[in-house]
Amino acid sequence: MNIELKMTVLGYSRQRVLLHWISAMVIVWTLASGFYAAGIDVPAPIKHRVAFINVSLTTVFIPVFFWRLFIFAWHLRHMNVLASALMERLVLLAHVLIYFTVSLVLITGVLMMDRPIDVFGLFQIAQPLDDADLLALFTTVHVWACGVLAALIALHVGAVIVHEARGHRILRRMSLRLCGNRSNERFE
Repeated sequence: MNIELKMTVLGYSRQRVLLHWISAMVIVWTLASGFYAAGIDVPAPIKHRVAFINVSLTTVFIPVFFWRLFIFAWHLRHMNVLASALMERLVLLAHVLIYFTVSLVLITGVLMMDRPIDVFGLFQIAQPLDDADLLALFTTVHVWACGVLAALIALHVGAVIVHEARGHRILRRMSLRLCGNRSNERFE
């Protein structure tokens, strides 16, 4: 039995495509470099540099991500999820899990900070908490959420590969060159 995923959106707006690829670059970079610095015996200056870049980058990314989340929620508001096919609902569930996990990673990343948040040396944001037990809790949740996010991203990339192999042009729809073509979405 061949289950086809009916694509109701012909294209994504330029804004959604840009936000997707910006998110992908930030998330993949911070996960890969963070796991590298934490899991491999690297010199302390490299660990500090990776931490500085990742904290700065994700702090700047937070408003970008929450704008992307708003657009996703706006798009969901116009969908009839209950009338969707099972595969469409599973795809939606996977995306909701990714958005939820990214949100959890970003929030716990801020709440686990044991010092002011230095953003590329341009400005600092005060450390939100100073309770050692809470910092430890948020650090633990952050590390686990990063692991879950890495697994979800791997599944997401795997699904794209499967769809591409079956002739569903997912990457073409997410192309920066073709974005906005025949799109019926808002916030273009």
